[in-house]
Amino acid sequence: QVQLVESGGGLVQAGGSLRLSCAASGVIFSINAMGWYRQAPGKQRELVATITGGGSTDYADSVKGRFTISRDNAKNTVYLQMNSLKPEDTAVYYCYAGGTYTWVGVNLAGHDYWGQGTQVTVSS
Repeated sequence: QVQLVESGGGLVQAGGSLRLSCAASGVIFSINAMGWYRQAPGKQRELVATITGGGSTDYADSVKGRFTISRDNAKNTVYLQMNSLKPEDTAVYYCYAGGTYTWVGVNLAGHDYWGQGTQVTVSS
């Protein structure tokens, strides 16, 4: 079983910074893509940023130039550095590990996993 444990959320003033971390634990062989999604009250969950094992990144237009995603493959950990935060960034941020392969006996099984979410609140 794989667990994603997030940390780093909190309350910050507009213009401030926060750094989110998400560590995947378990007997993991590999993880294809890791990333962050967010969901604001009354809105659908949306992509924030993703990163592949090779380091290719993708960002939502709304966060480009302000957020940076990075990854430590050896630690199965993904980070999200959030700068110049705006009140509209307020949401619950969810960590995502897509294509996570674990050993089941002598076979590899792939699944997607989600973290429990961490609240980010940006005050104006």
